[in-house]
Amino acid sequence: MVQMNPVVGDVDGNVRAMGKWIKHARRAGAEIVVFPELAITGYPPEDLVLRRSFLHDTNHALQWLTTQCRALTVVVGYLEEGEMIRLRDSIPLVVPSGPRHVFNAAAVIHDRQVVDTCQKTFLPNYGVFDESRYFSPGKKALVCQVHGVRFGVNICEDIWYTGGPTRDQVSIGGARLILNINASPYHVGKVKTRERMLGQRARENDVMVSYTNMVGGQDEVVFDGNSMIVDQTGTVITRAGAFEEELLVADLSFDGPRETRLAGRGNPAGQRYPVKRVQLSSVARRKPNKAVTLKNPAVPHDLEEIYQALVTGVRDYVRKNRFQRVLIAVSGGIDSALTAVIATDALGPEQVTGVFMPSPFTSRESRVDANALLKALNVRLLTIPITRLWKQYVRALSSTFGERSPDVTEENLQARIRGTIVMALSNKFGHLVLTTGNKSEMSVGYATLYGDMAGGFAVIKDVPKTLVYDLARYRNLKAVDAHGTAVIPQRIIDRAPSAELKPGQTDQDALPPYEVLDPILAAYVERECSLQEIAGKGFPLQTVKRVMAMVDRSEYKRRQSPIGIKITQKALGKDRRMPITNRYVKR
Repeated sequence: MVQMNPVVGDVDGNVRAMGKWIKHARRAGAEIVVFPELAITGYPPEDLVLRRSFLHDTNHALQWLTTQCRALTVVVGYLEEGEMIRLRDSIPLVVPSGPRHVFNAAAVIHDRQVVDTCQKTFLPNYGVFDESRYFSPGKKALVCQVHGVRFGVNICEDIWYTGGPTRDQVSIGGARLILNINASPYHVGKVKTRERMLGQRARENDVMVSYTNMVGGQDEVVFDGNSMIVDQTGTVITRAGAFEEELLVADLSFDGPRETRLAGRGNPAGQRYPVKRVQLSSVARRKPNKAVTLKNPAVPHDLEEIYQALVTGVRDYVRKNRFQRVLIAVSGGIDSALTAVIATDALGPEQVTGVFMPSPFTSRESRVDANALLKALNVRLLTIPITRLWKQYVRALSSTFGERSPDVTEENLQARIRGTIVMALSNKFGHLVLTTGNKSEMSVGYATLYGDMAGGFAVIKDVPKTLVYDLARYRNLKAVDAHGTAVIPQRIIDRAPSAELKPGQTDQDALPPYEVLDPILAAYVERECSLQEIAGKGFPLQTVKRVMAMVDRSEYKRRQSPIGIKITQKALGKDRRMPITNRYVKR
């Protein structure tokens, strides 16, 4: 099982990497090598699927990969183009070169020949997934036999359903093993949910399941790996690590082929998927260089898992998009501190630059803490005061503003000056600006367009404020355990959060306490609860109304914000696609 990190669109680079993995697997004595879903193209390829040249290049890459599979069986995800015209509700799918079938498919390569393919049957069309836009559903179930053992191949979502292809591959096709290939994105709790599902599917079908997942970051989603093999009792017998590429090798044994239908496991009338059996020719068995020891590392606890996801997302977004360095506006506050630590862990201190831009309202504590943070991280710090610039802006606008009293306008000018400075540095030096806004702020619009929202990648966009503090404490404990020194100054964690745009300002001047705000946001944004449902959990009715109205009014801001890493079940991006012009009020 090859838990690999492909790059979307780099079909040649991806198959070259697969060729290397195949060599490692051959040296380990493997007979079957399994790659993730759409490993050749990377996932999700989105509208690249609509380009005929991309489909051509994908199939050319598959042909080259086939030449590398001497004396091996290899299962790999790729794009398969059919010949029939595809219709959906009697309307043809219009693409530049005309309507056609495209499948999210798996190729079974045996001894340098593609012997058959299978197509994904259940196409997810929720959250970050848009597979019905691009793919036709498969209609058959594939079972192959090699060395007397039958195995079924299916793809990601297909194994989540009791009535999916797995049932017919086992009960009709006689499969003893299911090879399920995946590009399953991470969110909190997903690993445990997968494990429960795989255990249920293995037990109800009396079959062993190999679950090979992708790893790495792709835009706003992160794939966590955690590939595993589950035996017939639903027990995980081996597991790959989280958020890292890995070749997971396991020796599996079976008590002979399953020739007949399982008793009580359905009947021919209930068959949904025509099962195609393919007999693979025998190839010379090889002995591994050493005995295989099954590994089963512990699943990281939630904070460790989330932190690893954020580090992976930053590392891959920066490297896959060929940026060399990143810039972060550090304020002496908790959000920029956590963002700086994540970026340093992802890229190394030499690739990170902090920019401190004090205004007349920046406290001495913020200056001291920002310096202490970047010194602990060994990160370069640029200090560019904005007081004079801000006063010049205020003077330039004074005649136009007339007798109007200072208000949020003058506050936001500071944020926009800072945004201008970091984007100027980005233009001059080619560095990527990482924004520092969290999910709580982005949900209610407590952020400034073209100010603190200015940048290219929003690291903690899906991290609620209360979780920001938890992650900061976790990272400090990790640092203390490693070398005895916390990296984030304790005062940053202890101080009341403030944008420091006017004297004595705190976030709670404009927002409910985060301990109240975050649960309301989780209920409304992530679980889509009604006003009465949320108030019924003990929150003041007027507070809930106010928060819901702030969320709804801020959609136009979120639409203009940089993408950020998804770590919750519903992030503020592709997961939640609300119209900007919208007068519906959820009651």
